[in-house]
Amino acid sequence: MKRRSTPTKEAVLSLLTNAGKAMSQDTIEKNIEVDIDRATIYRVLNRFCEDGILHRIVAEDGKQYFAVCIKCEEKKLADHHFHFRCTNCQTIECLPVPVQFSLPQGYQVENVNCILTGVCKDCA
Repeated sequence: MKRRSTPTKEAVLSLLTNAGKAMSQDTIEKNIEVDIDRATIYRVLNRFCEDGILHRIVAEDGKQYFAVCIKCEEKKLADHHFHFRCTNCQTIECLPVPVQFSLPQGYQVENVNCILTGVCKDCA
């Protein structure tokens, strides 16, 4: 189902696209240039995830980040790919490495959330 475009949706998507990295809801709220409340931001982010426009990254502390994965689109990464969170600059980025795993017979994977933490190449 095609959803209608609104100035709020356009502002959230523009912010994330221009950032070029994953952002948390509170970071989006602080940086967005339109008057928008927290609940609306969450609703827009969740709809974008449902529609495959964004993907959600859950960090090891449980905090959620959202990204327009431009690198994923360019490199045709599978839905199941690693993310890297820099403990120095807090940047979260998609890594172009497919997730390799095996499960016992009878199990079926529906979602994978893989995040590695450490120091990124820019901070090293």
